[in-house]
Order: sequence, then C-alpha cells, then structure tokens
Amino acid sequence: MTRRAVLVCPGRGTYNRDELGSLKRTRGVCEELVERFDDIRRREQQPTVSQLDDSERFSSRLHMRSDNASALIYACSYTDYLNIDNQDLDIVAVTGNSMGWYTALACAGALNPEDGFELVNTMGSLMQASGVGGQLIYPCTDIDWIANPQREREILDRVTEINGSEDRVLKVSIRLGSMIVLAGNEAGLRAFEEAVPVIGDRFPMRLPNHAAFHTSLLSPVAAEARLQLANLPLQPASLPLVDGHGSLWYPHCYERDQLWDYTLGRQVTETYDFTKALRIAAFEFEPDMFVVLGPGRTLRQSVAQCLVAAGWRGLEDRTAFEKRQAEEAIVVGADLVS
Repeated sequence: MTRRAVLVCPGRGTYNRDELGSLKRTRGVCEELVERFDDIRRREQQPTVSQLDDSERFSSRLHMRSDNASALIYACSYTDYLNIDNQDLDIVAVTGNSMGWYTALACAGALNPEDGFELVNTMGSLMQASGVGGQLIYPCTDIDWIANPQREREILDRVTEINGSEDRVLKVSIRLGSMIVLAGNEAGLRAFEEAVPVIGDRFPMRLPNHAAFHTSLLSPVAAEARLQLANLPLQPASLPLVDGHGSLWYPHCYERDQLWDYTLGRQVTETYDFTKALRIAAFEFEPDMFVVLGPGRTLRQSVAQCLVAAGWRGLEDRTAFEKRQAEEAIVVGADLVS
C-alpha cells in the first residue's frame, strides 16, 4: 500500500559527535554526486565533506563551524533522501527547519543537487565570515508538550522588554515545537539568561557556533548573498513546498523571482516558524507519515511536538503521540523507508 509522506529537512545543529561518519553510510548510491560536492569545496579551498565526515575524531572547532557544518548537513540530508525507496511512498510535500529550507528546495526539484549545495555552501561561508550574534533555546511548553500560554506570553514579554533597551538586541528566531529559539547580540542573550528561571538544569541553552539567524542582524549577510547568488538557477519545483512562514509554494504557481526573494531575504532575516510549517503541511496534505532526513534524530522530536501543538489527528500530549507512534510510526527517519 502506498503511503503519503511529508519530507522534512533538518537545519543546523544536527551533525554532532554521534553523527560522525553519517555521510559514509548514505553515500553508497551516489558516490559521484558526493564527489561533485567535494569538487565544489576544493574549488573554494575548503575541506571536503568526505574529509570532514571521514575524520578520526569529531572536533567542535572544525565540524561545527558554519562553513563546514552547513555543507555536511546538506550532503547527509540529500544523500539520505536519495536512499528513500519511493516505490511504496508518495512524497506529497517538502518542508524544512531553518537551513533545511535550502535542502528542501533541492529535494523538491527547485534546484538541482549541486546548485543546492552551492547555495548552502555560500550561505554557510557567509555566516562564518560575517554572521553576528548568537542563539539560545528555551522551553515554551511543559514536559508533556502541553501548551503553556502563560509561560509563552511571559517569554515573549521578556523578549520585548529586553530588545532595544540600552544596547540589547533579542528577537524570536525559530518556533520549534515545544521550544522557542531566540537570537540576538551578546547583551540581549545574556540579559535573557539572567532574567528567566533555569529549567531542567539545561535551559536556557546557548547553541554553539550559531549566529543570530532569522533576525535583522543578518541583513548584511542576506544582502551579500543576493549579490553572490544573483544567478541562482531556481526552477519550478516538482513537489509543493512549505516555507518558514507557513506559506505554500505549489509547482508552477509562482515566479522564480518570488522564490529567490524569499530564500535570500525574509528566510534569512525574519522569524522561521517551523511549528506553523508543520501544522500547514499536516492539515493541507494529510500525510500518513512524516519522513525526517538525517543527519541524526534530533529533529524527529521537534516534528512530534509540532504535531501535538497542532492537535493533529487528536494528538493532545506526549503520551498520546508515543502511543500513536508505537501503533503506526507517524514520524520516521529516512532509514526506515529506504
């Protein structure tokens, strides 16, 4: 029986110590493509994705740099996608979290694989060279993923209070299921850390080697990207896309310049609402499952939290999701459909 699936592409923070060697495990069916990715990196005098993935040891200083991490994640995600067995799977839409939007463009056919890699590599390099500020993550629901409007309101009120006071900048960067990612300058991030209670001995948690993604602090990066990628060969996608504003991009229903403007404009400088993107994908396309590409598994829980937040198919909390997942596996990795 053919199953309907929404494809979900991960963003930064998904290639960590446990993911070392991930590309080696997924590249078997696409050795020539990975070699072309490596050629692009050699041309830019950067370590190749093969070299990075084949390292004997994981190094935060090396593997988590924006210019290296972005390319690694894209290569792992796209080769994971190519390993999917489409015979019994009907991919009805594609979405992604943050940087995963660029991978989604390639998986949906709006860019060929090499041009998608060029986009990711350019953006990662610009972030490494010119990205400013940072990010932190903080829970906005309780431990059972049940919405806590009061906590979320208090968080947003605190963000508003901090942002713009003295030399502080702090904004909502990503809505990520049960979490909210904030971005800003050091003064803004530090003010938030000092103002809120510590939760679970972990949060608020800084995200290492991350810039102030999805805020106006990255407007200069977006402007430079538009210059360097002016001729990015976007084309009509073959699959529908759901972006970080929850907008739908149906094949042949938009102009190339509209997609280019979003990808190198608002996608970089405005809040990325992954929670909304998943809600729209769930209700618009009514899939049987969500297939989350690698590397790693961290985004799968966020997808589950988004489905609970949306109340999709009666999911009201973590327990309800886990029960449904045990019965029919509605959030899976690409390895389970390969």
